[in-house]
Amino acid sequence: MSKASIIGAYNTAFGAFVTKDKQSGLMTDTKTYYDLLIEAGRGAIADAGLEAKDIDAIYVGSCSPAGFVNQEHVAPIAAEIDPALRFKPMTRCECACASSSVALYDAIYAIEAGRARHVLVIGVEKMNLLPTPQMTHVLACCSHWPSEGSKGWTFPMLFAEYAKGYQSHYGIPTETLEQMLWTVGALGYRNGAENPLAHVRNGPQTVADIMKLNELDERGRSKNMMIAAPLRLHDCSLVSDGAAALVITQTANVSNKARAVEIAGIGHSVERLPENVRPNMYELMAGKDAVAKAYKEAGITAADVDLVELHDCFTINQILSTEALGLSADGRAGFDYLDGRFTRDDRVAINLSGGLKAKGHPVGATGASMHTLIYKQLIGEPIGVPAKKADIGVTFNVGGSAVTNCVSVLRKL
Repeated sequence: MSKASIIGAYNTAFGAFVTKDKQSGLMTDTKTYYDLLIEAGRGAIADAGLEAKDIDAIYVGSCSPAGFVNQEHVAPIAAEIDPALRFKPMTRCECACASSSVALYDAIYAIEAGRARHVLVIGVEKMNLLPTPQMTHVLACCSHWPSEGSKGWTFPMLFAEYAKGYQSHYGIPTETLEQMLWTVGALGYRNGAENPLAHVRNGPQTVADIMKLNELDERGRSKNMMIAAPLRLHDCSLVSDGAAALVITQTANVSNKARAVEIAGIGHSVERLPENVRPNMYELMAGKDAVAKAYKEAGITAADVDLVELHDCFTINQILSTEALGLSADGRAGFDYLDGRFTRDDRVAINLSGGLKAKGHPVGATGASMHTLIYKQLIGEPIGVPAKKADIGVTFNVGGSAVTNCVSVLRKL
């Protein structure tokens, strides 16, 4: 197991913190990248019961701040959290949507190396200042540019390839696959409705609600339009602004075990970047490898897991991730969701926060947010829907088209 524990955490509200002039189309920032980073950092330090002077190093996970807000070299912004942080080492980490999980892992390595006693980890992204075409381009830069992004491939298209591969491999009828995807989406919206920090709290909460949105209006338009078949709008996660932060320390130094959570195991496995060189497109091969590493280090099996925050960037990825975590047999997760599994009342609950589908997906913040939400569940301070049982929680954060796979096992001390 790792030698680090989380002792404090903070999640900002997620949302679209901009106003748009309807005539000019110009966006006005109502909560800046800088505001979000500073709010999360201050909140985590306070939640840990520390002062800024106690922090030895800071790691910031952020996907593409230059693309989204014209700002590179973002780690030093953390110096604005408190004057006492001036001259502390600060490092930015980037691994697409897994940026802040990788930042956390780098912080763990600093703790284990003995270079730091207390480390602040921040994940942050501001996405909504850009019009949709420019935002889509920035995200496409996280794909393999020569074979994907430069050819016009978007992330819905890349994950649609997984959906088609999964459907073909397991022989799932189109109507059944649609029901699976809509069931997953509705579950996220139901949970997100009770998360006070969620980007969307009024999404369609049943399959019937989603099916209603598929209907065409008099102009031939649908509120749940097809984005990249078979994925529709409500199969896709949100474009969000937000931040989250954690403070970690050496487990041996924990003084208040009631508010500490052990990082019992981590798995960090990376797939080849281009999809067209992978052996298959119906399972998360690198994800399964990351799960095996994390479970082995923590000394657990899937049967020990109480709750999960996983990467539902698209509904198909929730199905694939559920199988990679060993919570469903290969080819069966969609059927398990149809049978009502993985709700708040199940033995293992998935995405009680609402997930990326409803809580939101400010890409650089997502990993830190997943860890924050599991941490809060395990110490008995849940944000949103409380878990029935919360002794062992797992995060599964993905960067790119299932390329960077980060799995963490968190356990009560």
